[in-house]
Amino acid sequence: MIVAVITGAASGIGAGLAREAARRGMQVVLADRDAAQLKAVAQAIGDAARAVPTDVTDPAALEALADAAYAAHGQVDLLFNNAGVLSTGFSWEMSAKTWQTSLDVNIGGIVNGLRAFVPRLLAADRPARIINTASVGGFLPAPLMAPYSATKFAAVALTESLAGELAMRAKIAAVYNAALGGRVGIQAAPAGAVNAWGLYTIRLRDADQRAKVQAALTAERIGSGIYYPKPLHRQPAYAAHHSMAFAGNPPPLAISENLAGQVLSLPMHAYMTEEDAARAADVVLKNL
Repeated sequence: MIVAVITGAASGIGAGLAREAARRGMQVVLADRDAAQLKAVAQAIGDAARAVPTDVTDPAALEALADAAYAAHGQVDLLFNNAGVLSTGFSWEMSAKTWQTSLDVNIGGIVNGLRAFVPRLLAADRPARIINTASVGGFLPAPLMAPYSATKFAAVALTESLAGELAMRAKIAAVYNAALGGRVGIQAAPAGAVNAWGLYTIRLRDADQRAKVQAALTAERIGSGIYYPKPLHRQPAYAAHHSMAFAGNPPPLAISENLAGQVLSLPMHAYMTEEDAARAADVVLKNL
C-alpha cells in the first residue's frame, strides 16, 4: 500500500495528482480549504480517497491532517505540498492582504506541511518522498506576478534547504556505518531508496548485550533509545488481527520477537558532529 497526502486537492494540479495517484492504486488523503469541491473530487475517485478539509495557513490544521492520515492508514509515503494561489497586477498596487495571502499559502503552507509531517516521516524510518509544488516562476521572475514568483522562488529554496538538512544526517550515518559495519547489524536501504536516517538503529547479539551497551552509553552521557520494545504483531492495533488470522493460535514469529530484544537506536540528528558519532560508535565497540 502507498499513501499519498495532497494539499490543494480540490482543483487543478492537486485534483489531477489525486486522480492519477488513485489510478495507480494508491490511497489518497486530500486536503483543501474548499470543503465542498474537495468532497466532490474525493467522491469521484471513490473508496481510495479521504477528504480532510484543511486550511494550510493554519499550523494546527496541518497537524490535524497528519493525524487523520496516520489514523486512517498508519503510514504516509508521499506528501505533496501543492496548495497555492496566484495573484496578478503591479506589485506596488496589490493590497497588503493579497501579498500576505500569497506568503501564507505559498510559503506558509509548505512550512506548515513540513513541520507536521517531517518528524513523523523520520520517526517511521521508511522510504518516503516530499514534493513541494514550485513553478517556472520559481526560476524566472514574471512581470505582473511578483507575489507568485517571489513565493515560488521561496518554495524552491525551502525544498533545497530541506534536502541539505537531510543530507547532514547522512554524513552522521556514514560515520556510524564505517565504524560499526561488520561488528553489529546496521541498517540498509532497499534498492533504489535513499535513507532519510530518521533513526540510526543497530542490531546487537541479544538483550544482555544491548543492556550492556546502553548502560555504557548512558555512563558516557550519550543518549540511546529502544523505540520498539514490543514487536509489531504484539502492538494493540495488530495483536487481535494476528491472533484471529490463525484461529487464536498464532505462530510465535521468532524473528520479530528476537529483534525486539536486540535493536538499539543511537543518537541521530542534524546538529551532531562527525566526532560525536565516532565517540558513540567507539563506546558501542568497546562494550560488545
